[in-house]
Amino acid sequence: MWYKRFALFAILALALALVACGGGAAKPAAPAAEEAAPAVEATTEKPAETSGLPDLGGREVTVAVENAYLPFNYIDPTTGQPAGWDYDSINAICALLNCKPVYVEAAWEGMIQAVGDGQFDMAADGITITDERAQVVDFSDGFINIDQRLLVRKDETRFDSVQGFIDDSSLIVGTQTGTTNFETISKLVPANRIQAFDTFPFAVQSLIAGDVDAVIIDETAGQGYVGVNSDQLKLVGESMSSDQLGYIFPKGSPLVAAFNAALAELRANGTLDRLADQYFSDKFTITYEDLEGGESSELPDLGGREITVAVENAYLPFNYIDPTTGQPAGWDYDSINAICALLNCKPVYVEAAWEGMIQAVGDGQFDMAADGITITDERAQVVDFSDGFINIDQRLLVRKDETRFDSVQGFIDDSSLIVGTQTGTTNFETISKLVPANRIQAFDTFPFAVQSLIAGDVDAVIIDETAGQGYVGVNSDQLKLVGESMSSDQLGYIFPKGSPLVAAFNAALAELRANGTLDRLADQYFSDKFTITYEDLD
Repeated sequence: MWYKRFALFAILALALALVACGGGAAKPAAPAAEEAAPAVEATTEKPAETSGLPDLGGREVTVAVENAYLPFNYIDPTTGQPAGWDYDSINAICALLNCKPVYVEAAWEGMIQAVGDGQFDMAADGITITDERAQVVDFSDGFINIDQRLLVRKDETRFDSVQGFIDDSSLIVGTQTGTTNFETISKLVPANRIQAFDTFPFAVQSLIAGDVDAVIIDETAGQGYVGVNSDQLKLVGESMSSDQLGYIFPKGSPLVAAFNAALAELRANGTLDRLADQYFSDKFTITYEDLEGGESSELPDLGGREITVAVENAYLPFNYIDPTTGQPAGWDYDSINAICALLNCKPVYVEAAWEGMIQAVGDGQFDMAADGITITDERAQVVDFSDGFINIDQRLLVRKDETRFDSVQGFIDDSSLIVGTQTGTTNFETISKLVPANRIQAFDTFPFAVQSLIAGDVDAVIIDETAGQGYVGVNSDQLKLVGESMSSDQLGYIFPKGSPLVAAFNAALAELRANGTLDRLADQYFSDKFTITYEDLD
């Protein structure tokens, strides 16, 4: 894979554990980017109704990306899928403008000229807006500000400022060729004091080895290197330049005005702030060392085969349409993508209703399904389950002012009380063992059940605790969870009976459990870090 070019530098623990947005190193810019194999296609959902925005009529927009520049674009080591600020922001823009981004991996060297020549509709790669580049391409408005700083060895005492470095003619600075960092330092010291490298990892290795005395680098990236090499590196001196980053387009492209209008909308509705918090704060923990990956020789190789995966796209946090990007997301997507990255398979996700999903897999209509599916003996008569990947408790969700009961038994004992739940779920099965059918109101989805609870049409909803906590989080003035867990269930993926995929997926799940990926995903989707709600999806 592309990122093996970094393998020689594992000793560096090359990282981008990014600084918090409030630190000033990276923040959304008011209206005023650098480094990207096969094309990667992203689909967008029907655009939101936003007055005043152009409608691009569903047109495809080719986007050059390097897939090698954290946190703007990279191959996520957890999922094996392209990810980053560029993907999420452009997906969000196209969701507003009704366009379809088609991402094409391209080298940073030559990317700007390629866009200028019309080989791509645009490029996104953390590209700094400069007058020189603006002779070749048109820029969007700036979307974030980046400062440039000096990265030095921890024991450096010869200088502690930019001027101190400039004044000592014996000192050599490293940087990446073709970047604005290179341009900035070229204005400050002569060429014989500059060592240019193909990538920043090479420059930082040279710094640690003592071959150069400093590296000029974007502060965000520099903080990342310091974060994992705190015993070896530090940043010194003031910012030499505070640059805005933007997307680039061929000269005269009508996309510029459309993208600027969408960026203004994303700035106004808080999306840019949300993405900045996701990618330019300590919430972003992916490092260049993570991108080096680790391949397991003991796992099956599925030879690149396609696997159809039924998902509902309506069950937080397992699968849903991300309201920020308009793209499918969730535990199911990330975990199955990660599994297929290990097994050499290609998941093809197919939206399907929960009702009938299990039988459809049993009938062989899909290779598998993922929908937060509880492992039960009854279902195992129809499908084969993978090993369980997480435990989920079932709880009672009630109105905040509920005083008639505060336990499961208290609810059971009051025969006047009605409980809501979703039909065909284990929640339905659990409550059916505890109260008679005339006390159960079944709904097609949990949002309907919760709406009925808030309206006072039912007195409680039995629900998986994770989902219940989400409802409480956004309706803390109206809802609460009461009582003990009624059941603690394991969830798994389902396959047609006898499917050979079960053993392969179990082996991959064991690998993801061992290497910490499942823990990482659990922290992402089953903790207070996950803040998307059903209200957001509306």
